[in-house]
Amino acid sequence: MITIGQLARYAGVTVKAVRHYHKMGLLPEPERDHSGYRRYDAQDAIDLVKIRTLAEAGVPLARVKELLGASEQEFGAAVAEIGEALRRREEEIRLARERVTRLRAGTALFLTDDAAALLERLRELGVSDRGVRMEREVWVLMQAVAPEEAAVWLADKTDALADPEFQRIYLDYDEAFGLAPDDPRLPALAQRAAAWLGNRPAMPVADPEITALAMSAAGASSPAWDVLSQ
Repeated sequence: MITIGQLARYAGVTVKAVRHYHKMGLLPEPERDHSGYRRYDAQDAIDLVKIRTLAEAGVPLARVKELLGASEQEFGAAVAEIGEALRRREEEIRLARERVTRLRAGTALFLTDDAAALLERLRELGVSDRGVRMEREVWVLMQAVAPEEAAVWLADKTDALADPEFQRIYLDYDEAFGLAPDDPRLPALAQRAAAWLGNRPAMPVADPEITALAMSAAGASSPAWDVLSQ
């Protein structure tokens, strides 16, 4: 017969862990002897090793008791189920690490990789921080509420940015944000944008309510831009 300290040492766990397993009903708690100590036998040590092994393998403690008393077939099925749950958890952790890496790199955390790449391209072209921030906020909302449509619009905008004329129009729009509404450069810019759009295939029409909400949340409005949108 051995003490709880010896039991814990033999099984490679702490005394606190043994008491926790007692509390959860995983390991029977023996009666105290005449000296007031709890004494454990070899079977207790074997059971504790099994509990520790299952716990270290990632088996939730809530299911350890089930596995200890399972048949070989039941054990195999349960382990396969637990393995699949762990695989899904590993994938969640991998994705979370990718998001943390993007956050450290200053990339948009709440966006898809394609949207983050678009923002990076805008920075490379010299779009203002304000302009990039507006784009970011718009895509965060659009991808959340209309992900399929957002994917189409995102692909179209990425394609458009490969056109030097669109790049110039985009940069001029970005600069025009702070212009006075009667600035003489605005009508010519609006005409250039309309001409360029006239040569593009028609895109799916966005839900006006969602679009307005996204643009409002991003602060994508100014007196000059209101003139350009007329």
